[in-house]
Amino acid sequence: MKIKRRMIVIDCKGRLSLREEPMPALKDGEVRVEIVVSLVSPGTEMNLVKTRRAKPDPDAKDFPFGYSAAGVVLETKGDCGELKPGMRVACMGGGAQHANYDNVPVNLAVPIPDSVSFEQASYACLGATALQSVRRAEPKLGENGIVLGLGIVGNLASQLLSLSGVHVVGWETNPFRIEVAKLCGLLSLVNSKGADPSEATKRLFAPYGAELAIFAFGGQATKAYESVAKCMCVSGDGHMMGRAVLVGGCEISLLGGAHNGNIDIRVSSRTGPGYHDPVYEHGRSYPACFVQFDTLRNIKVITSLIAAGKLLVDPMTSHRIPMTAPNEAADLLVDHPDKALGVIFKMEH
Repeated sequence: MKIKRRMIVIDCKGRLSLREEPMPALKDGEVRVEIVVSLVSPGTEMNLVKTRRAKPDPDAKDFPFGYSAAGVVLETKGDCGELKPGMRVACMGGGAQHANYDNVPVNLAVPIPDSVSFEQASYACLGATALQSVRRAEPKLGENGIVLGLGIVGNLASQLLSLSGVHVVGWETNPFRIEVAKLCGLLSLVNSKGADPSEATKRLFAPYGAELAIFAFGGQATKAYESVAKCMCVSGDGHMMGRAVLVGGCEISLLGGAHNGNIDIRVSSRTGPGYHDPVYEHGRSYPACFVQFDTLRNIKVITSLIAAGKLLVDPMTSHRIPMTAPNEAADLLVDHPDKALGVIFKMEH
């Protein structure tokens, strides 16, 4: 079957357009997927759009983007395990671009449970990103936790912490995202715009402090960290305790020693072990005794939680846009973050 591949690219000025190109040949350990929908990341992807729009670089090359999609397997090459033609799959990574057809490495695609829609499955990649940050936070049943930023990753991280038995307080400056978070079952929410949210949070956690915090936003975060530090548990000798995880692309300046007590500063990278390892992505597994939760397992956990109705993603989907109008999606997320969150491209074949 001759495939006419169309993909969305971003130019040097941050504008999006459709481009036709020959379909790349399948490699061993890859599946060819007819994409039904793809999800735009309002963080990572839109940061590139904002950067190029703010400072156009005439030498910058057109860039195909996207890394979270869902569709139907058309064919496989080599050992692709359980993945077979005709199977519905959630797929992620550099192969899962905003295109009507993608070649995806086998360990970055998982079967979609029957009760999960293509749109719901397209959240699997950002869901795995949130899950990795929660694993890095090492939550314990009954602990108190703060999530800063209730975009898609922060929202999902909050839900996953709640499922782990953590009392979560979400900090967000965008009223629209706060309302979406409520629809996703998050009950303790603080609007942190223009005010220090630490006092309200300490009241919610009284008589205890926070044991963990997840920073799920980009930009300067030093003041936010200082507010979080005020909420953390304090030991008998006056030292702050707990774990702070940076999953968003934020920047924090801090001093060592007694200035920050014994708070552990941790970074959470992507979706878990394996992502961006070409050998792993194309089918090689890590020894289970050393790597318990790799990227493939994390994606499967997210889709199973969605199937069980324990992880809610539908309230985050604010817009569905045909792939023929890509700038509509970018304009919404860049210019109207008060109205848009989960923007889904609907593919045409």
